[in-house]
Amino acid sequence: MFRERWQRTLWIMFFAQVVSAIGFASIFPFLPLYVASLGSQTGLSIEFWSGMVFSSQAITMMIASPIWGSLADRYGRKIMVERAMFGGTVVILLMAFVRSAEELVLLRTIQGFITGTVSAANALVAAVVPRERMGYAMGVLQVGLWAGVAIGPLIGGVLADTLGYSAAFIVTAALLFLSGLMVLFGIKEENAPSARSRRGSPGLLTQWWRISIMPGVFMTFTVRFISGVGQMLILPIAPLFIQSLLTSDAPVGTLTGLIVGISSATGTASAIYLGRLGDRIGHRRVLIISSLLAALFYLPQSLVTDVWQLLVLQAITGAAMGGIMPPLSALLAQYTPQGEEGAVYGLDSSVLSGSRAVAPLVGAAVAVWLGLRGIFVVNGLVCLCAALCAIWWLPKTPVKQIVPETVRQEA
Repeated sequence: MFRERWQRTLWIMFFAQVVSAIGFASIFPFLPLYVASLGSQTGLSIEFWSGMVFSSQAITMMIASPIWGSLADRYGRKIMVERAMFGGTVVILLMAFVRSAEELVLLRTIQGFITGTVSAANALVAAVVPRERMGYAMGVLQVGLWAGVAIGPLIGGVLADTLGYSAAFIVTAALLFLSGLMVLFGIKEENAPSARSRRGSPGLLTQWWRISIMPGVFMTFTVRFISGVGQMLILPIAPLFIQSLLTSDAPVGTLTGLIVGISSATGTASAIYLGRLGDRIGHRRVLIISSLLAALFYLPQSLVTDVWQLLVLQAITGAAMGGIMPPLSALLAQYTPQGEEGAVYGLDSSVLSGSRAVAPLVGAAVAVWLGLRGIFVVNGLVCLCAALCAIWWLPKTPVKQIVPETVRQEA
């Protein structure tokens, strides 16, 4: 019965993750173009607002995610998934009717406070999946996320070109609403926190501090931040670099989308396999090997002379990246006690949001200092740094052997 329950929850969340990721990803390709079409009412540059439309959401999500995560441990993880999806439905629907870049940035800022579907889904699944199957479960969720990210931009681009920018936001809102309904009617959270457990819960800061000092947790967050920076580092310069490899009349947008899509597809294909492999041989080992391979295949991308070479190397690198994110999520489940999944994955989402806010700035700075090709070298070094941190500082023994008894009792 327990086995059937966790598998049902996992696969419902997988499909909800796919649908919501398609929705969120469908608006990414044209956000700067939407900002330009809206114009500014304050006189600030469109370039400034184009940057703010991305960074504002990442910054507020970084602040809000740990709070929502801790509330999930007190009031239930399912309701937090519903909050993220239904709240996102309302906010993104309103984006279809904004009249200026300032209004769009304001709604994106509110979106960061309200949403956070990935961390909420991770917490809900981690609360019901057996610890020995955690790598497989996180791999499934990662596949859902990356599949949506790979499909979404194509759908959003077609909608924007054929029906206008507003239509893409309306469709995104509808997809999020559909995801919320799947969770609302498809999942029953049988292990939701009770009122008694809420009265005995520690304060938010106490809970965050206690989690962060558990053996392996802080370093896992560190590796998550480094890996997140590496994953997002090349996005600001990818179209420019691809354009430098092409003739003037080549379809840069299509080729950029193809390369990003291929990388996401290979990561999607490898995530479940590497998650299961981590369940057998250890997630730390899979993380280290995948990080080293990613570093190895980023370096030659600085030497490519044709788009097809970049596409092949990005495909291989994407497969390696599929062995980085799911093992980190599984390690967090191993390093922390049951009952605090919301706080753990809320902090994890905050760390990842911080990396998303920092990475484009770092990527742009590296491109200015070292040129477009230099960013691939830096990306390889970032992945190497993540591997070395995992080798030197991530615990090799299971958490149940290294967490102090006092911590387990408090948890």
